[in-house]
Amino acid sequence: MPLPERKHPAHHPAIDSNNRSIILFVTVCTEGRTPWLANKHAQQALNRAWLRSTNWIVGKYVILPDHIHLFCAPGVYPRTELKRWIAYWKRQVTIEMRATCPDFKWQRDFWDTQLRRDNSFSEKWAYVQNNPVRHQLTGAAQDWPYQGELNALQWHD
Repeated sequence: MPLPERKHPAHHPAIDSNNRSIILFVTVCTEGRTPWLANKHAQQALNRAWLRSTNWIVGKYVILPDHIHLFCAPGVYPRTELKRWIAYWKRQVTIEMRATCPDFKWQRDFWDTQLRRDNSFSEKWAYVQNNPVRHQLTGAAQDWPYQGELNALQWHD
């Protein structure tokens, strides 16, 4: 019997485990998967919003036309709820984006997964970094201009 299709992602709280790093892999999409994001204006607005908020810190990220993949870690303890942090920076980016794109909107929810070990991080980053190539937006992952790393997230086992 097939499993029912999930309408909304399940957001499980990050789990503290024996002083291991807490690193989350997050995907956020635009409403209707409209291609508003792969441009310098959006990248600068995202970077500004992420740097203003210290509740969670952003490590590596890739911005595609209609969605973002990023890795983040708690910036303060006790941790702020991830949903609140994402709502904060989505609001900040929306304000900036609507100056040039009045219809700009985010999809209501997001997807998140807590990484369990260092090789999980490496595997996810390889997948994320090659996304622009898979979508035929560039010939080589390193040539995609809408990616970066704001903070070096360290994995500690």
